[in-house]
Amino acid sequence: MTSLLSERVARMKGYVPGEQPRAGTLLKLNTNENPYPPSPRVLRAVGEAASRDLRLYPSARADELREAAAQCYGCRPEQVLAANGSDEILALCLRACVSEGDVVAFPRPTYSLYPTLAEAAGASIVEVPALPGEIPAGLLEAGAAVTFLCSPNSPSGASLQLQEISRFAQAAGGLVVVDEAYVDFASHSALEILDRHSNLLVSRSFSKSFSMAGVRLGLGFAAPDLIEGLNRVKDSYNVSRLAAAAGVAALADYRWMRDSAAKVCATRDRTISRLRQAGWQAADSDANFFWLDCGGEGGLSVYRRLRDGGVLVRYFNTEELRGGVRVSVGTDEQMERFLAVLGV
Repeated sequence: MTSLLSERVARMKGYVPGEQPRAGTLLKLNTNENPYPPSPRVLRAVGEAASRDLRLYPSARADELREAAAQCYGCRPEQVLAANGSDEILALCLRACVSEGDVVAFPRPTYSLYPTLAEAAGASIVEVPALPGEIPAGLLEAGAAVTFLCSPNSPSGASLQLQEISRFAQAAGGLVVVDEAYVDFASHSALEILDRHSNLLVSRSFSKSFSMAGVRLGLGFAAPDLIEGLNRVKDSYNVSRLAAAAGVAALADYRWMRDSAAKVCATRDRTISRLRQAGWQAADSDANFFWLDCGGEGGLSVYRRLRDGGVLVRYFNTEELRGGVRVSVGTDEQMERFLAVLGV
């Protein structure tokens, strides 16, 4: 079977997602899902959409969703791309802007899907070590066709400063993608500087703050000519009728999302404070997760200890990250269970 694959794909390892247990009593704090439900308007909208016209294709560009997003975020519909999750937006950026052998660059550590997408596109990968909240100087020297900046970053939870993003985009020769999957748990967004840079694209997700990970829906914001180029290479009908209806309803009840995100942030900060009081090193975070330094015990040992106690967190077996674990923020009750298993 491998002989049917291209040489590039045959040697790829592929992206490894967080464990998704099928059943049981495991508390899932490993994939950054929102512990609270989406707006009731979303559930009603999906039900109504499912009861009519499923035999028909959806809008090719999800026009109603794009118009709702433009009104919500203060831009024009032609600056908005709707996609099957924000991961599709990242892939479309490479499909549209990268030729084989071009450089794709990003700080390290960061979202582990970036190298998989870059390798699939036949790109040369440049990863530049970076401290949390930093755009490393060497990143600009890569001369990348596409640079990914995740803010807030995973797994650190640290945000990039807007002036640093702006300075980088101004100097970069290629496309700069700011991946804001977790931005609703933070204090600022690169959408504020979008109109200053024609080479800047901001990617958003409905999975985290809107509690719609099962829907698979994302938005990209950029200059109209860039959005038009991405539309040329996307799938014909990449956003289903159900997903588009859910997105419109979620944006119409934006307050529900803000309230949900505020609850998550309050629980996050309380949990981090409790951990620090107990002597653990938990990093500040602008996301719906935080990084827990496991000290001499090591990340794998803590991961196993928590899993044996029924709590699933994310362990990354890489040189930079194997000393800790990433912990998604659940409800207050769920985090109490996490702390109890940890012995706090």
